[in-house]
Amino acid sequence: MLCDLCNKNQATVHLTEIIDNQVTELHLCEECARKKSIEMEQQFGLADLLAGLAEFGKGLEEKETVKLKCPNCQLSYEDFKKIGRLGCSECYNTFKRYLVSLLKRIHGSTRHLGKAPVKLTARKFSKKSELEELRHKLQKAIEAEEFEEAARIRDQIRELEKKQNKE
Repeated sequence: MLCDLCNKNQATVHLTEIIDNQVTELHLCEECARKKSIEMEQQFGLADLLAGLAEFGKGLEEKETVKLKCPNCQLSYEDFKKIGRLGCSECYNTFKRYLVSLLKRIHGSTRHLGKAPVKLTARKFSKKSELEELRHKLQKAIEAEEFEEAARIRDQIRELEKKQNKE
């Protein structure tokens, strides 16, 4: 099947558009699909979607949005709303007042905590508990004045801490 737009290349992407309850199927080659994707992104940008979900810009006065610009990259708040991307790291500080509620609604938090593989975190927790247990044993050995045992436990603690620092 040939591409519906260029009629040159083999259609590899198949789109179904529904506009005003009218279904239209498009069969596109990769090149035309890429162009169509860019057109759709410009029409329905990510910021528009987020604006609808998070009441983006709520309470923002029209005059204030026109004035608001990043001092570093000169991206205006209006441009950010259109393209859905910030220009630089300073944009976060400049638009912070308006991004906090958006980030909280999307991510559930305003701080990025990151992720770690389950096996890695499980290993770290087990080593931490092992370390805590050794420290507890060390304290008991010191209180019982078993200094040779305390020195042996101390060495185990140091070895375990070295391993943790390497990871």
